[in-house]
Amino acid sequence: MRITLHEVSKGRAGQALPSMSLEFHSGAVRFALAETEQRPTVLGLIASGRMKPDTGRVTIDDTANPKELRRRIALVDAPDVSDPHPDITLAGVVGEELMFAGVGATPLHARRWLTQLGYNELASTPIGNIDPAARVRILCELAVLRDGVDGVVLVAPDRHGGSPDGWWRIAGEFADRGYAMLVIIGGSAAVALERMQEFEAINASGPVQPLVLEAPADADADADAEPADEDAEPELSAAEPAEAAASGPWVAEAVEAPEPDPLEEEAEALREAQGPASSIEASDTDTDTDTTENGAAR
Repeated sequence: MRITLHEVSKGRAGQALPSMSLEFHSGAVRFALAETEQRPTVLGLIASGRMKPDTGRVTIDDTANPKELRRRIALVDAPDVSDPHPDITLAGVVGEELMFAGVGATPLHARRWLTQLGYNELASTPIGNIDPAARVRILCELAVLRDGVDGVVLVAPDRHGGSPDGWWRIAGEFADRGYAMLVIIGGSAAVALERMQEFEAINASGPVQPLVLEAPADADADADAEPADEDAEPELSAAEPAEAAASGPWVAEAVEAPEPDPLEEEAEALREAQGPASSIEASDTDTDTDTTENGAAR
């Protein structure tokens, strides 16, 4: 099923709804932007065949058939048209929708239906206090209970607050079940959804590969070498001085000194026995004898 809006508008000079064209079809979800208080509801009524546009036309499978469009498209939560009163309990809303669907509509049937959906604890809660995502799921599940419904036009779920990813994910689940889904939202929610879709597109492209820098050739050679043993003693080259070897913490014992020469020891003993040497040498000095010009001793 494919629903197409061809340049539809409503009101004088498009005041109620400016001219727009869009399309939604079975098995997919898309959103349409409509600002101001009335335009989301007007667009929802036109897209579901419940209001005739002033310009343009709406077709279902390329045929203009408003009756068929109304039967197959459910209008969900449109303000002032199909939204439940906020003070009605959730069980009361469910009972009324079950009646429209032609199934058991007693309070007991309503509670059983909510139990099957996992919301039994909310049966007595006013629907105006229900979480936005839970509200969308419950109302959409009730809408598709009606015979012949193949699509949903969900109007302004963003007006209830909450994160857009909640009700958008639920709309996507209904699309996966084969329904045609159109979600009419405002500008802020549209921006949030576009960012979400961009993020999902990035994630769909696969994980980001880390950047690996190529190491130099000598670094690769060092990486291939066996790791050194931290407890092993470092080797010293022959060019390194012996003092460096002795100072290292890895030296187990001191370096042995050379053995003394016996001749050198004997010479040292003789020098010590003679005492200190005379300050006047016995060799050729001019102070021992002095002569006069005639050779006589003075």
